[in-house]
Amino acid sequence: MGVITRRTEVAMPPRARASWRAVALPDEHGGWGLTAEPALLGLLVAPSWAGLAIAIGAFLAFVVRTPLKLVLVDRWRHRWLERTRFAVLVATGELVLLVAVAVAAISSAGWDWLAPIALATPLVAVELSFDMRSRGRRLVPELCGAVGIAAVAASVALAGGATTSLAAALWLVLASRAVAAVPFVRVQIRRLRHPSAASTTTSDVAQVVGIAAAAAAAIIDHSVLAGSVGLTALAVAQLVWVRRPPIPAKALGVRQLVLGLAVVGLTAAGVWM
Repeated sequence: MGVITRRTEVAMPPRARASWRAVALPDEHGGWGLTAEPALLGLLVAPSWAGLAIAIGAFLAFVVRTPLKLVLVDRWRHRWLERTRFAVLVATGELVLLVAVAVAAISSAGWDWLAPIALATPLVAVELSFDMRSRGRRLVPELCGAVGIAAVAASVALAGGATTSLAAALWLVLASRAVAAVPFVRVQIRRLRHPSAASTTTSDVAQVVGIAAAAAAAIIDHSVLAGSVGLTALAVAQLVWVRRPPIPAKALGVRQLVLGLAVVGLTAAGVWM
């Protein structure tokens, strides 16, 4: 019986993440929230069927990044694996769906909503260039990706008939949220792992930049003032939190999700008031 048990343990290694999930589904848990926030804000401010299609497209774009990243990494390393072939198939299917929802949005709302996407494309390209070299966890690509996906709020709002100034302000509100949140979370995670070696400087600078960007959003369109004030309060709170003992990573992620949704709700309420 003992021999059978040992042989079973050798034949069945510790359970790892299923290969299809590793290829098809993102493992960046915070990315789901950063994708949901602009989609939700745009729909709350200017709801439309075209905007819903764009929101679905945003999630497809977020999901397709995982197989696309694997293909880029493998080609950069001059290799073609079984996972590469599978990633190509998954990415192709998701890109076809992405094009389909884009066509649906264009047929319903015209082409104007594509302008923010075009402006955000260089940021996404920077993120993918780091992904290709397996450096996607660094600060620059994470910021580029978060600010780039925030453009979805502007696109959804434009598709729903919002003014250009409001669309730009919505993008800037969520961009300022990302600029303040990403470095803060990175510093907190680093403090959890290396308490004595973690500096708060990066997070502190990010909060100041976030406050400035939030103020600029309110200047561009006064209707987002409530969101800008909320972001300023959040940045000040993060200046305090970063100096306190860090909380567990899971709790930190949940708190950021709740705060992000609160910013979305406050901004949308301010626009409708």
